[in-house]
Amino acid sequence: MSRKPPEILRVDRIASPLGEVLLVTDERGILRALDFHDYEARMRRLMRLHYGGTALGEGAAPRDIREAIGRYFDGDIAATEPIVWQTGGTDFQRSVWRALTRIKPGTTTSYGALAMRLGAPQSSRAVGLANGSNPISIVVPCHRVIGANGSLTGYGGGLHRKEWLLRHEGVTCEV
Repeated sequence: MSRKPPEILRVDRIASPLGEVLLVTDERGILRALDFHDYEARMRRLMRLHYGGTALGEGAAPRDIREAIGRYFDGDIAATEPIVWQTGGTDFQRSVWRALTRIKPGTTTSYGALAMRLGAPQSSRAVGLANGSNPISIVVPCHRVIGANGSLTGYGGGLHRKEWLLRHEGVTCEV
């Protein structure tokens, strides 16, 4: 992944069953963030943290990204897998985010199990913090990480959305 920040970031807004979704893409059409409308201020802060002074203007995301997100919400839970994405963040955060994409739709894992997969079994809290800082929800499926006892734990978009996403993917949730 290139460490050079994008020159242009655009935010697009699409409807979903969970409320308006914000898609941030760069000048090459690469997804940089996906968040929910009621967390726009947090998303904008994260974009400034990751990309400095890169302006965030309005503009349509590439059609293939918009269509893949739409197909996901229509029930094709693997539709987001081909979306090309890139993030800022630390090397450790990016390693956690890459690991999240290897959690198959319809399955979950715990923070501890994810830390073990990363070869850092004592770092489940750090994995949790990185998971909570994921700027690309749904596509980088942080919602698939749950507590070791199978319970739902925090989700940046709200636990009601996490529960909906997991049920949408066929996971039975303890609430």
